[in-house]
Amino acid sequence: MAQSNIKVAVQKFGNFLSSMVMPNIGAFIAWGLITALFIPTGFFPNESLAKLVDPMVKYLLPLLIGYTGGKLVHDQRGGVVGAIATMGVIVGSDIPMFLGAMIMGPLGGYIIKKFDQFIEGKVKTGFEMLINNFSAGILGGILAILAFLGVSPAVDGFTGALVVGVDWMVAHGLLPLTSILIEPAKILFLNNAINHGILSPIGAEQIRTNGQSILLLLETNPGPGLGILLAYCFFGKGTAKQSAPGAAIIHFIGGIHEIYFPYVLMRPLLIIAAILGGMSGVFTFVLLGGGLQAVASPGSILAILAATPGNAGSYVANISGVLVAAVVSFIVGSLILKTGKQTEDLDEAARKMQEMKGKKSSVAGSFTKQQGEVPASVQKIVFACDAGMGSSAMGASLLRKKVKQADLNISVTNTAISNIPSDAQIVITQEELTPRAQNKVPDAYHISVDNFLSSPEYDKLIDQLKNDHTTSKTEEEKRVSAENNTDSNDGLLKEENVFLNQHFSSKEEAIRFAGSVLVKGGYVEENYVEAMIDRDNMTSTYMGNDVAIPHGTEEAKKNVLRSGFTVIQVPEGVDFDGEKVRLIFGIAGKDGTHLEILSGIAITCSDMDNIEKMVHAKSAKELMAIIQRN
Repeated sequence: MAQSNIKVAVQKFGNFLSSMVMPNIGAFIAWGLITALFIPTGFFPNESLAKLVDPMVKYLLPLLIGYTGGKLVHDQRGGVVGAIATMGVIVGSDIPMFLGAMIMGPLGGYIIKKFDQFIEGKVKTGFEMLINNFSAGILGGILAILAFLGVSPAVDGFTGALVVGVDWMVAHGLLPLTSILIEPAKILFLNNAINHGILSPIGAEQIRTNGQSILLLLETNPGPGLGILLAYCFFGKGTAKQSAPGAAIIHFIGGIHEIYFPYVLMRPLLIIAAILGGMSGVFTFVLLGGGLQAVASPGSILAILAATPGNAGSYVANISGVLVAAVVSFIVGSLILKTGKQTEDLDEAARKMQEMKGKKSSVAGSFTKQQGEVPASVQKIVFACDAGMGSSAMGASLLRKKVKQADLNISVTNTAISNIPSDAQIVITQEELTPRAQNKVPDAYHISVDNFLSSPEYDKLIDQLKNDHTTSKTEEEKRVSAENNTDSNDGLLKEENVFLNQHFSSKEEAIRFAGSVLVKGGYVEENYVEAMIDRDNMTSTYMGNDVAIPHGTEEAKKNVLRSGFTVIQVPEGVDFDGEKVRLIFGIAGKDGTHLEILSGIAITCSDMDNIEKMVHAKSAKELMAIIQRN
């Protein structure tokens, strides 16, 4: 458990570092293009326009990183203080202060966040703006001075040591050895932390002094992944072989490297192919003098060519390095695939990839198993999620309504994945949970959805069921109908548990707020709050239509004292893994007594007009009335 926690912490740290840089990649590309075009050795040398290069890399890029880092911690105020603090490290050094910005930006956001929490409720009416402006200015100024005097010299020394180390490795021909760390780091999703946290800052300094940097090719080289995918094209089996050609195109042309991670996880020995391919590529870059004039993001061959200095020698070096890496990893990967005896389960590998990443993968859907047609004479449809109390209950409510409207006698129930009945004919789960559901009931027809409130899969399924359905109502459906007609849920949604005009800087802050309401209301024990965080980390509790329903894991059901809800209105929205959430329904469900009101919420939230009305409701009674009308 301790090792797992450390791994998750490292992954979160890596994700946080990359989150400061990735939103600003456009600025990096703009700087790189201006550099490539107008410096004395560029495509179109222009002394006047070349004056943009130094100010952009010294001031613009670090300030954007510092502002973004502060904003991640404490929204707009955090961004402003983070940017002020970042000016201290910028002015205190002659090198681009990317590393310093990654330190001072989040630190500035954290300091102002703690200050705001300390004075919350203590400022007299009419003095809010005065206090807010002066606190940001004073704290930002102090942090800028501390950064100038302390952080800047420290980062200067650290960066200098790294540059000397890299130069030494280049001089002694040892730079290829970095692949021993970089290639496994990709599979562990630490690539962005290494690339943007270490390689890019040093590379930017090398570009400024030498016109190009080989470091920007170390992690972005698509050659090792391409070779592994090509090996699967020729020597793979089953689904892995069939999907490898498409994955190779996405990886090499699109630059989405994580598409090949599951293929490595299926055969862990393939990490050797990735390492040897990476080392061979770097050796070729060093030998031929390869390098880039700008960050290549994403790691596509097109991005690499666009950032290559405008001379034939550089193009030959960079293209050769990519091709050599691909050939070596292909040869080694082919030998491993031909001699190995492991079963190739691509779905399981994709699931492991998402667990290691710690969040939903944008490419995991590419590996979902293809199925045949919907079974004939369907009698039982089961919605499943981890705990069986939240997302699955809402999805089941919506589909149950559609089944009833279509006059179909089919049982639609919800449950935890661990409790899916063996006679389930159709199982509907969130995309990330489908592999687990398939392992539980492999003979069922499985449907993956990423939006429980308005998935087109519902209407598609109803149309298919209409063509062949003659079953009668089952005992299970009768039980569910009885459950849904009970009046034991009266009073679960209370006015004091409705909160309007809330603001959160992160989804974790929002979930903890919802959990604290449930704890204070006597619905759950304190431990349930952490279980809500764990549940969302496992699979997002975003439901679609700007709605999230944070709730605990299956193991946390024992911490639920009685069923209850909290409704939180967030007009400006809060980010849930890239999705904007404006309504949060915190849930504590015990013995199914919450299902009726959850069903009503699901039906209400399936209509975006209702969402807009609830988001703009001026009172708790008004918001509750919208739910109760439906």
